[in-house]
Amino acid sequence: MKALTPTLLLFSSALAAVYNREIEKDASVLILGGGVTGVIAARTLHERGHDNFIVVDARGELGGRMQTESIGPPGRNFTVEQGPNWVQGTQTGNGPKNPILTLAEKHGVKTQFNDLFGSLSFFDFNGAFNFTDVFNDEDDDFTSLTVSAGTRLQKGLLDLNARSGYSLVGSNPLSHTAQTSEYYLFDWEYAQTPEESSWIGSSLNNNFTFEPEMGGFSEDNLLCIDQRGFKTIIQAEAAEFLKPSQLMLNSTVKTIEYSTSGVKVTLTNGKTLSADYVLVTFSVGVLQNSDVSFSPALPDWKQEAIQSITMATYTKIFLQFPDVFWFDTEMGLYADLERGKYPVWQSLDHKDFLPGSGILFVTVTGDYSKRVEALSDEQVQSEALAVLQLMFPNTSIPEPTAFFFPRWHSNPLFRGSYSNMPAAFVPTHQDNLRATVSDRLWFAGEATSFKYYGFLHGAYFEGLNVTNKLADCIEMGGCTGLPHVEEIKQ
Repeated sequence: MKALTPTLLLFSSALAAVYNREIEKDASVLILGGGVTGVIAARTLHERGHDNFIVVDARGELGGRMQTESIGPPGRNFTVEQGPNWVQGTQTGNGPKNPILTLAEKHGVKTQFNDLFGSLSFFDFNGAFNFTDVFNDEDDDFTSLTVSAGTRLQKGLLDLNARSGYSLVGSNPLSHTAQTSEYYLFDWEYAQTPEESSWIGSSLNNNFTFEPEMGGFSEDNLLCIDQRGFKTIIQAEAAEFLKPSQLMLNSTVKTIEYSTSGVKVTLTNGKTLSADYVLVTFSVGVLQNSDVSFSPALPDWKQEAIQSITMATYTKIFLQFPDVFWFDTEMGLYADLERGKYPVWQSLDHKDFLPGSGILFVTVTGDYSKRVEALSDEQVQSEALAVLQLMFPNTSIPEPTAFFFPRWHSNPLFRGSYSNMPAAFVPTHQDNLRATVSDRLWFAGEATSFKYYGFLHGAYFEGLNVTNKLADCIEMGGCTGLPHVEEIKQ
């Protein structure tokens, strides 16, 4: 064999260097997103003995939508939750235990039972107005809605929107008090109206979490009042196994390139990362808005799955006052003639929560959330104070000492609060949202959970279950991943 000339030798070495750069990857797995799903995915890989991963997150801390805000002047400063605030469903007897409760107990995160139905005051635009009987009737109708949905599913009937379901069980709320009661029971949970929500999907979602006879945890809701923040359950869990070299914060993903041989992720700062696999845990809102581009473009079946699910918005608006002038119950429900106008109020300055905080917050959802996000803080504060004046006509409402609300819908890192299933719910769409693309591109998040979409425990279980499948794939030396349906038909 002839010896290579110096020029050919140099060229050969350059080719070898290029080849080695292509096959030398930064990690086996890139986990995009450091929320509940991402951290539990990382923990799962670690427990399976696969520590060659990197968690990439755009924010400066782990937690995803579990975010806090510090409000109030020095000496009267308190931590409030911008996003998730409750352990929803705990445990009944020896039944299944919510894993979010397990994490909260493990890391000593302080929670308190929130009596959403037994500690509730009622108001309308004329002040205090007890419409308990109307509320109880609507509560019965909601139960009928969920029960009838199960019957419909068993018979194999088509899904309808929840408004149609309400009508078919004889519920037709016309008064402002009935509509507001329905809002409290439905919209306040799903962050969208019955017209926008799946009858079957919303009912199953409720039952799998809150109804023990359906395999749910319990009816209880625990409010996080820990001044470290609810995010502590994820940050403290990650601290037990995650090494600094396995975490990249302040790193926003711009492009995800994928093929059957691996993936390359490009960040907005120009840095690139390569790996054998990538697990995308972004919210469905981010995927819907093309905030991250894919190369090649995602296949039609995946794009259809992404667009088949709604990213709903749930907005908590916090006000801190010098003194308490409002109800002494935990919750207050305001019935306006306009459905969804600043309806659900909660006192954090309650003996069981943060006494002395002077904090009251009101929640709006769905289109009303989008509306308030388009207003200035001053406009939203003015509207909220005007509603409080209607609720307490004989009180001079003081100016708040602090005011804050997050803008989840317009936030490019989230584009909303959590997923909701629209009418004509097709479980196969959710399977396709979860399905793997080209063997290497994996997806997980609360939106991919059939039972628990929209819940923290849904994000937890998807991080656990999908990543166990991914670990199986790694150990087998490759696989086709989670299957999909090319075309979904009636």
